[in-house]
Amino acid sequence: MSELFVVGISWRTAVVAVREKLAFREEELPATLRGLVGKLPVAEALLISTCNRVEVYGVAKPGHDATGEVRRYLAEQRGVAAKDVADVLYDYRGDQAIRHVFRVASALDSLVVGEAQILGQLKDAYSLAGTNGTSGPVLGRALERAFSVAKRVRTETAIARGAANISSVAVELASRVFGDLGGKSVLVVGAGKMSSLAARHLYASGAQRIVVTNRSPEKAEALAEEIDGVARPWAELEALLAQADVVISSTGAREPILTKKLFKGVTKARRYRPMMIIDIAVPRDAEPAIGQLEGVFLFNIDDLERVVSSNLAERAKAAEHAGRIVEHEAGQFEQWLRSQAVVPTIRALRDRFTTVAETEVTKALDQLTRKEHSPAQQRELLQRVVQLVTNKLLHAPTAALREASPEDAARRAQVLCELFGLEPVTERDSQPPAIESATEPKRPDEVSS
Repeated sequence: MSELFVVGISWRTAVVAVREKLAFREEELPATLRGLVGKLPVAEALLISTCNRVEVYGVAKPGHDATGEVRRYLAEQRGVAAKDVADVLYDYRGDQAIRHVFRVASALDSLVVGEAQILGQLKDAYSLAGTNGTSGPVLGRALERAFSVAKRVRTETAIARGAANISSVAVELASRVFGDLGGKSVLVVGAGKMSSLAARHLYASGAQRIVVTNRSPEKAEALAEEIDGVARPWAELEALLAQADVVISSTGAREPILTKKLFKGVTKARRYRPMMIIDIAVPRDAEPAIGQLEGVFLFNIDDLERVVSSNLAERAKAAEHAGRIVEHEAGQFEQWLRSQAVVPTIRALRDRFTTVAETEVTKALDQLTRKEHSPAQQRELLQRVVQLVTNKLLHAPTAALREASPEDAARRAQVLCELFGLEPVTERDSQPPAIESATEPKRPDEVSS
């Protein structure tokens, strides 16, 4: 039977400086995939490369353990000595590999438990494998099932509820203040990475207009271009505040720039309409006192981190339930995978039975078309066909039972009873079956006219 395996490196086993040594650029993936199945004892392969993991999901060719060669291949492709990454690479086979794939898809193995990005990345990797002809029936079934498990986990648990990073929390809090963010305007004060991330999340959630202001006009313009916004001069800060529904501030100033004195004029100009201040600067950009003004909702970095911590704690609880779902689904998939080992035998058995039956039926039909038969003769002919088919199908297993040693015969008899749902009868109660008759039944073409 072909065995599913995983070889990889992730945030759990290596720091980013090591992970990036094995990372692949998007344009390198097709050739690497083709090399996996073309040069190694690998029948099917998928490669996922993200900032937090580089993993090969594959199916080994029958009779091979491909993990060692895949380890060496990954190191070779990146120009790294295999011994230098031996301790940080992991590999799983069979049941362990299935569980790992399901956990990754369900975001139980992510740096941030429950994050949604990994599922999309995994789907992209699966699609790329299909495009390059390196996925097949086993890997395809495993990934399709993994996607279904991930959907079930997100539907039946709270693992993805509640923002799990600062920028996402900004959106969550803004939604609490405004409800619908559609049409709301955002002002980014400063040009920090955190503020640009928060602005991006707000824009994706419906905020329409993003304005950036910074003491350095060049930095303001660069950030505005990056987040599809508009740069405005620092001198217009008060007027820009009056027009903004959400303010994200991260300037690096040593003293607060968003003061109570400034905001008295701002709130008045806004006619005290609600506005939200997200101060993610350390030291803080906003004086705490502005949060006491009418219509002003102020959140600093500590407020956001408390929300993140609370949400992550809830996700951790949900992960226990999600883990049980993964275990159940993995068990179901393992059962399906094991059943595939007997598929060739089932197919051969079906073909054998079909061939015997079709051969005798063809002969009987030939008899019926060559001569006229009375209803009684037709009935006799059909009975003989059934008897011939039965005898031929039972000849091999009957011989195997009779020629075996007593111990083997008992074991084989038990297996046959289990396979065919038989209830053995005692010798005293049994009647000699047709196959035991000394005379072979007449063939259909021997039936008298």
